Amino acid sequence: MTELRRPRHSRPGKPKGIARHGRLGRRHPFAAIGKIVAGLAIVASVSAFSLAGMAVGDVVQSTKPSVDLVDQSGHTETKQEGIDAIKGSFNVLLAGSDSGDGNPAYGDRGENLNDVTMLMHVSADHQHVTVVSFPRDMLVPIPSCPNGKGGYYSAMSSQKINVTLSYGGLACTVLTVEQLTGLSIPYAALIQFDGVIQMSDAVGGVPVCLAGAIDDPYVGLKLSAGEHVIKGAQALAFLRTRHGVGDGSDLGRISNQQVFLSSLVRTIRSADTLGNPLKVYALAKAAASNMQLSTSLSNIKTMASMAVALRNADLSNIVFVQYPTDYVDDGSAVEPDEAGATALMSALQKDEAVQVTGGTGVGSVAGGAASKSSSTPTPTATSSASASASPTPSSSSSRSSSATSTPTPSSSAVALPSQVHGQSADEYTCSKPFGD
Repeated sequence: MTELRRPRHSRPGKPKGIARHGRLGRRHPFAAIGKIVAGLAIVASVSAFSLAGMAVGDVVQSTKPSVDLVDQSGHTETKQEGIDAIKGSFNVLLAGSDSGDGNPAYGDRGENLNDVTMLMHVSADHQHVTVVSFPRDMLVPIPSCPNGKGGYYSAMSSQKINVTLSYGGLACTVLTVEQLTGLSIPYAALIQFDGVIQMSDAVGGVPVCLAGAIDDPYVGLKLSAGEHVIKGAQALAFLRTRHGVGDGSDLGRISNQQVFLSSLVRTIRSADTLGNPLKVYALAKAAASNMQLSTSLSNIKTMASMAVALRNADLSNIVFVQYPTDYVDDGSAVEPDEAGATALMSALQKDEAVQVTGGTGVGSVAGGAASKSSSTPTPTATSSASASASPTPSSSSSRSSSATSTPTPSSSAVALPSQVHGQSADEYTCSKPFGD
């Protein structure tokens, strides 16, 4: 096995040796912007039905050259044809690159790392969607990956998952996640920095709630407690902030971004967005022009068939979870929590619906559920552990510094163990500032 040297990082929250990307102007993480994957698939797909043929063609032509994926058996994935091509369950991977895609506004990024890696699993009945976020610093084995010249790179026994993009491209990231999860992933996309800016602009901004003020000079984000509608560069800074939320870790940032993600999905699914052809077009165009799709996903008919599959999924059945992890001894990285990971992946392999019981994680606090028939409620701003009077917060666990009520699992869903954190799209949550 070929081993790459990995840097040593201190545990999150310590004043010195904070993980990579600590200084402005260097390789800032593009962590978890990919959490738009569920809404993105819906929007890009719905556009096939709501736009005129010329507009649809314009969106498709905006995408970058497609990438061939290679499945575990070594066969290149092929395009699916026809609106009814997607039947049963399916999986889509979305990677977010921290390279800046050559935009000088982001400076010299140096490396092309997948600082976000997300997997969306859609159930066979198309009623449940589970989006799994893989922490960028998680140590995993990397399989032999195609080198783009007809050969293969050597496998590696233990590397951070975010090196897969630079090592063997999007196909390598897919192969790594396939090996880790035991799931076949026929569809994938790579998204860049500018994507989140343009997409948040396209919907007119995304409402977010803060349980306390956030001040992170590393990414240039300063917001007061309460509710804000953010878009553009401010939305990107909100997704990138680590030092301003939770315990200052990448895991805290993932949890914080679920606040944004859930609100974005609610915004996309609202009548104000889907009922406005110009917004739908702008959103699909923004996504397409900042994405590189796998060959299997670049077919507009495939996108349309995804829209058919996803259009009736209830917000309460769209669940976002963090892949469960524990810190390695020196705090430089995390490794899979075997018990939690086995429970999560077993449910997805069996195509079972899941329900989070471990709360929202270290970056956000529970703030109640948003009504699907009314506008998003305005929370009560607070710097305490809870952003509203309901639900009553419970004591936080040793792995989570946020307070949240423990939901009662439905009889039809698998109750995930407490070390698997996340939330559903209809849960209204608030970001928790660093140190609270």
